Amino acid sequence: MPFEVLVPQSIREFIRCRILRPLLRLLRGGITPRRLAWSLAMGIIVGINPSVGITTFLVVMLAWTFGLNQVASQIGAQSASPLHLLLFLPFIELGVHLFHTARVPLNRHQIEHLSHHPLRLFRDIWQWEWHALIVWGLAGAIAMPLLAIYIRRALVLLMRRHRTLVRSRPALH
Repeated sequence: MPFEVLVPQSIREFIRCRILRPLLRLLRGGITPRRLAWSLAMGIIVGINPSVGITTFLVVMLAWTFGLNQVASQIGAQSASPLHLLLFLPFIELGVHLFHTARVPLNRHQIEHLSHHPLRLFRDIWQWEWHALIVWGLAGAIAMPLLAIYIRRALVLLMRRHRTLVRSRPALH
């Protein structure tokens, strides 16, 4: 089944305008596919971290520390937002399983019970978050190099497919 049938036109246009064109501009501007791939991979991995509210700051700091491209890293992180939502609870559950801690309360009675004990609630949330971050870090350490390899291959194919766009001079704004 062709890609056009599986993905609605609005989503294809969004991906084309917000992801593919900026990446082609970066390639046209002289960034290597390898550096771009590592920038995207780092952004994606940081984008799925099981915390809330630190993704942009973390991406900026890591891209700056490792000399990666800020724009590509942010594109990777923001495009991973749906995965972040999907993987949030699985990271926490894996942390609970790996560290043998109390399960996350998922029913109303358990949540009400914890709400009456704010210090315990704070301790438990911190513990779940910390363990989830450890699981994420281990998974990210394995996934990021693999992701970078495959993204680089995809970028090389993208460059071959759009040679005229990559070779043309960038537009001046």
